[in-house]
Amino acid sequence: MSKYFSFELQHVEKYTGARAGVFHTPHGDILTPVYMPVGTQATVKGILPKDLKQAGSSIILANTYHLYERPGDELVKKAGGLHKFMNWQGPILTDSGGFQVFSLANLNKITDEGVYFNSSIDGRRHFFNPENAIAVQENLGADIIMAFDQCSEYGYTHDQAYAAMQRTAKWLERCVAAKKREDQALFPIVQGNFYKDLRGKSLEICKEYAVDGIAIGGLSVGEPKPLMYEILDYLKPAMPESVPRYLMGVGSPDCLIEGVKRGVDMFDCVLATRIARNGTAFTSRGKVVARNGAYKEDFSTLDPECDCYCCKNYTKAYLRHLINVGEMLSAQLLSLHNVTFLHKLMADMREAIFADSLLDFAEEFYSKYGSR
Repeated sequence: MSKYFSFELQHVEKYTGARAGVFHTPHGDILTPVYMPVGTQATVKGILPKDLKQAGSSIILANTYHLYERPGDELVKKAGGLHKFMNWQGPILTDSGGFQVFSLANLNKITDEGVYFNSSIDGRRHFFNPENAIAVQENLGADIIMAFDQCSEYGYTHDQAYAAMQRTAKWLERCVAAKKREDQALFPIVQGNFYKDLRGKSLEICKEYAVDGIAIGGLSVGEPKPLMYEILDYLKPAMPESVPRYLMGVGSPDCLIEGVKRGVDMFDCVLATRIARNGTAFTSRGKVVARNGAYKEDFSTLDPECDCYCCKNYTKAYLRHLINVGEMLSAQLLSLHNVTFLHKLMADMREAIFADSLLDFAEEFYSKYGSR
């Protein structure tokens, strides 16, 4: 690893191979396994930074593509980088914009050189390639930056997936050559769609560049969950042991558990705050759709096993009222609860890993939560 980063693998669970560790970064230590809240526009929607920290957040994400568009990476650089701009003193990870290439496919054209795309804001034409993806992330100043990749859709043919995987490999070489800042960790991204031979080839290419960490992309893109787990099972024996392993875009409680069981250390997803804005909460007894009429006169707490500010002070009836009258406080309270819930889940799994009891923990969790 570089002089700015180190990963200490503290324990490997003997029945599953799940890992507990500490990732040391310039802006603080990250206990793994870890869930990382997503702050797309340099803020985690609905949650103050001080409340994020109190909830257990040790690292958050920001989105390169969206910050490039607004307010612009040069402005963020002038402000002193993301840490100062958004007043978050802990570690930050930025994605490369590669997933936006995938998700905004109707606005872009992909070539070997890079991606031409129309702004989702004003329609202006832009061009993104590995070199400026790195340059933008260096301006933003995150601790962990991602290689520019092509995420291929579920349903791609083998030939289509191969072309995207090869392009990702060539772009990775260009990202490494373009990177100038030593105080940022660059994670390569394993692609290859749902073809095991392509995933294996991509992993072998990425391992050469996995100095500080490695990511798995192109999963949780509409495929059945068992297929995602099958790919993780396939990759697990060949994944590097000495660096953090990051599964991109995964954040439902069941997928977090299954990912940790398969040796993944880091996860991120917008799901926790997105469903909160729609009135839904994760709880130890499964999802609660708080807007439903069943909670009109329910004066019980949202989750009796949670000690977040929302659960200690408010009832389902009050939350339903806020949702139905359109008060923003409902999204704030539910977002804080959902993020706290996922942090507690990760902390509990970390404890179970040290006790070599992750399978028992998972069975107990599923018996109450009700899904796998």
